[in-house]
Amino acid sequence: MPTTTQSQDPFDRVRELASRYSDERASAAYLLCDRHPAGNLAYRVVGADLEATDLTYGDLRTASERLASALADLGVSPGDRVATLTGKSVEYLVTLMAIWRLGAVHVPLFTAFAPAAIALRLAGSAAKVVVCDENQQAKLAPSAEIPADASWQVITTAPEHLVPPTALRFAELLAAKNPGLPAASLGGDAPLIHIYTSGTTGRPKGVVVPIKALAGFQAYAEFGLGLRSDDVFWCAADPGWAYGLYFGVLASFTTGIPSLLLQGGFDAEATYEVLSRYQVTNLAAAPTVYRSLRAAPVAAPRILKLRCASSAGEPLTPEVNEWAVGALGVPVHDHYGQTEAGMLVNNHHHPALKRPLKDGSMGIPMPGWEVRVLRQLEDAPAPDGEIGRVAVEVPRSPLAWFTGYLNDPEKSAEKFAGAGRWYLTGDVGWKDEGGYFHFSSRDDDVIIMAGYRIGPFEVESVLATHPVVRECAVIAVPDDIRGEVLEAFVVLRSDVKPSTNIVQDLQQWVKVGYAAHAYPRNVHFIESLPKTPSGKVQRFVLRQKRREELAATKCNSDPQ
Repeated sequence: MPTTTQSQDPFDRVRELASRYSDERASAAYLLCDRHPAGNLAYRVVGADLEATDLTYGDLRTASERLASALADLGVSPGDRVATLTGKSVEYLVTLMAIWRLGAVHVPLFTAFAPAAIALRLAGSAAKVVVCDENQQAKLAPSAEIPADASWQVITTAPEHLVPPTALRFAELLAAKNPGLPAASLGGDAPLIHIYTSGTTGRPKGVVVPIKALAGFQAYAEFGLGLRSDDVFWCAADPGWAYGLYFGVLASFTTGIPSLLLQGGFDAEATYEVLSRYQVTNLAAAPTVYRSLRAAPVAAPRILKLRCASSAGEPLTPEVNEWAVGALGVPVHDHYGQTEAGMLVNNHHHPALKRPLKDGSMGIPMPGWEVRVLRQLEDAPAPDGEIGRVAVEVPRSPLAWFTGYLNDPEKSAEKFAGAGRWYLTGDVGWKDEGGYFHFSSRDDDVIIMAGYRIGPFEVESVLATHPVVRECAVIAVPDDIRGEVLEAFVVLRSDVKPSTNIVQDLQQWVKVGYAAHAYPRNVHFIESLPKTPSGKVQRFVLRQKRREELAATKCNSDPQ
């Protein structure tokens, strides 16, 4: 059953959404909760036992009004930061809406963070309150990283007998207050979220997301994900990170379409059971989830109701769709975006934007974003087929909202070119003659070998299709003759043992499947790839490791 928005011209829809969320009277709590019918299902929170707790919009409004009143009594005002260090739960959703009801700003903390990463974000955001789960309390206790005189108040969802002396109990705060607190109306420029980049290429940077960014988030929900009023949506990404928060939570709240939250970590059998039992029709997850399902010794249920499957966070390698069509019944659509923007380029599910999938392509720009590939050495569009810098033309992108990193003018300046005309994503790619965009690498991942510019993703895409490869990453190492050469780090399937024959076979696989000059000169077999907590491969860790090994080898071989 298509919604009315699916028959509407996408560019008209962008203008409508931009106007709604930029309004000077915009209220986050109203737009995300109160305007939806009270009896409508907002979320189905699925526990570790795979049983569900339902949360309606009426329930969410009442509970968040109570908690917002309690937060106000603790001195939280519009613009103040409130952090969450919680798993996916009803309490988590209530906390978010209470923060936004006050006009305060949410600071997401990933539950896999160690105390040092938590302290950096709490101090950097000047958070007044942090809401945590029972199993996260210990990370907030005074330690070498957490000061004993920390300025933030801790609220915990733990049972009464496990609440630390200095913490407040979530349930008691909720019970002590009455509903009815009015929702703040601060306008589209007011801050909504204070999030930090994942730090794959340096120290995490603060990004303040305004209410008006919700226009782009809802546009992606409708265009990229293709959400319809009859969908059951499940975004498996963790809301401690941008994609999981922007589109696993806010996409649902902006559209009012019921969604799932699954507590606990990834498990292939549980994933299939949730898809089947709760009749999920629209799924979004990181490529790692799909690759793990493909590699798991568990068969997909024979009957699934999936209508759409989407992937984001890292480029989707071709072997996933070779498997997905047979196992899930639908291909997986690759999508591309950033913490600083939301989603920019997609293989859209919306019927007016849907195109045939191309292996290795992240799709076409989403309406509301003017995305170009700029030449490497000049701020001018590159011709089709030429690798360059992926950029957004800001004046022609009504969904753009990022203006710079908080308190970091130097890093902010690096993100813009042409006197502010271009927002530089920091990614390298190319556009083909059909208008499809192709990811090549991060700026600092690109490999230049004997004059050739090689994006590691192209090589990884070929390697990943080899039957013995579970995961892989490609980096450059210095070479006296070629400047740089490629090396590959490969995680083999569990039933395969490393051998010289496999190395030679993988090298030949790349020569035949990609290019003779771009094969990896060395292949290293490892147990797992280094990744950020959100699942992104950290190639810089591999590069650093190899540089240290090569430096040690050179030192040992130099004559004394």
